[in-house]
Amino acid sequence: MSIRYEVILYWSEVDGAYIAEVPELPGCMADGSTYEEAIAQVQVVIQEWLDTARELGRPIPEPKGRLLFA
Repeated sequence: MSIRYEVILYWSEVDGAYIAEVPELPGCMADGSTYEEAIAQVQVVIQEWLDTARELGRPIPEPKGRLLFA
């Protein structure tokens, strides 16, 4: 799977986990106890987000790459 969407990864004290967010795909995020786990989980969630959008006939944003702000 080739993921071209920007992923923002950070530690959340509240959740006690690393959070991986995909700003270009509303609501698309995952977590993990390590950086690697959070990235692996968000790759699955991105694919599920895209599959669901296709099934529902919703538009899929083109990846823009690096955002200027988050």
